Amino acid sequence: MAVLVSELPVLDQLPENATLSFSTSSSLAQGGENGNDDGKICGGRKVLWKNKEKKFVVMGHRGSGMNMPEFSDRRMKAIRENTLRSFRNAGKFDLDFVEFDVQVTKDGCPVIFHDVFLFNEERGVIVEKRVTDLTLDEFLSYGPQRNEQNVRKPLYRRTKDGRIVEWEVEDDDHLCTLKDAFQQISPSLGFNIELKFDNNRVYTEEELVRVIQETLQVVFEHGDERLIMFSSFQPDAALVTRKLQNVYPVFFLSNGGNEIHSDMRRNLLDEAIKLCLEGGLQGIVSEVKAILRDPKAIARIKDSNLSLITYGQLNNVDGVVYMQYKMGVEGVIVDVVEEIIEAVSEFKESSDSGEKGHLCRERVKKMGHCSEEEISSLFRLVPELMQQCCTSCL
Repeated sequence: MAVLVSELPVLDQLPENATLSFSTSSSLAQGGENGNDDGKICGGRKVLWKNKEKKFVVMGHRGSGMNMPEFSDRRMKAIRENTLRSFRNAGKFDLDFVEFDVQVTKDGCPVIFHDVFLFNEERGVIVEKRVTDLTLDEFLSYGPQRNEQNVRKPLYRRTKDGRIVEWEVEDDDHLCTLKDAFQQISPSLGFNIELKFDNNRVYTEEELVRVIQETLQVVFEHGDERLIMFSSFQPDAALVTRKLQNVYPVFFLSNGGNEIHSDMRRNLLDEAIKLCLEGGLQGIVSEVKAILRDPKAIARIKDSNLSLITYGQLNNVDGVVYMQYKMGVEGVIVDVVEEIIEAVSEFKESSDSGEKGHLCRERVKKMGHCSEEEISSLFRLVPELMQQCCTSCL
C-alpha cells in the first residue's frame, strides 16, 4: 500500500552541529514556508525566506560542465562530469554552487551519476545496466580505480541520436558517492542536489520515500554549514522531499514544454507554478528555452513568490545569461563555468552604462556549440527580450 505524502513525518530537526541552507548573501528562497518573509524556526534555527540583497547565482552543471562525447567542442569532454575532480575545478572560480545528480544503489548508497543506465563492454558486446540495480562496489568498479590493482572497466555512453560511444574525456576521475562529495569538497561550495529518477518508470511512494530518506540521511550527517538545495524533474519526488524535511529548499525542475510527458505537471511552466504552490516548494529550475519563448513567465513565477533558476545549453552563451540577469532570473546552471563567471562579472559592471541592447546582441553572436536553429530562434526573440529587460529596469 502506498504511503500518502500527507502522512509522512516531517524531519525538521538537524544534527546538533548542522546549519541551514542558504546564507544571507543569496536571494534564493530558503527552506521555510512560502511567503514567510519573517522566516521560520527549523531545528531551533531561523531560516530567512529571502534576503533583501539580491545576488545572481551561477551554478556549475555536473561540476565543471557536462560531457558530450559526440561534440567537437573540447570543453564538453575536458573533465569527467559529476566527479570530485570536476567539482574541485569548478570551485576554483567564484562559483556559488555545483549541480549534480544523485541516485541510490541497490544496497542503499547515494552515488553521483547522471545517466539512468551505465554502459560498458563485456567480451566485445555492449552491456546496459541500470545504476540503481548495482551495488556500491559494482558501481565503483567502472571507470578509473582508486586502487590501481583493480581492473578498470571502460564506460560508454548513449548519445542523443541513440549511438553508444566510448565515454572518453581528457581529464578522468573515479566515480564517487554523495558522502565523498561532502567530505572532500570545500564547504564553501554549495550543492544543488538533483534527485534523479527514470522518466520511463512509475514509482510508488514507498520507493520515493526510501530513496529520498537514504539521501537525506547523508545530507543531515554531513551538511554542516554548506549551502544546499534539492531539485528534481520527478514531481512526486520533489513533493516528498519537501514533506520529509523543511530545512533545505526544494525546487521543481521543468523543461517547460520542450519535451512532452504523460504527467501534465511536467509540461508547462504554469503547471510547475501550481505544483510549487500546492506542495510548498521554493522555486522552479526551468529549461532556458521555455523562458525565452515566454518571458512573461518570469513575472508569473516571481508574483507567486517563487525563485527561478534556468538550465540548458543556451546558458553557455553569455548574452543569453545577460538577458536573464536583466529580466530578473535569479540564477543559471552552466557548463562553461569560467567563461560565464567572467562574463557575469563584466556585465554587472556595465549594466548601467547604456550599452544594453548592443551588449546583448554582440554577446549572443558568440554562440559556441549551439545549433543554427537555436541561434535563429534567439535572434528573433532578442527585441522582445530586450524590451522585457528594459521594463524590468524601470
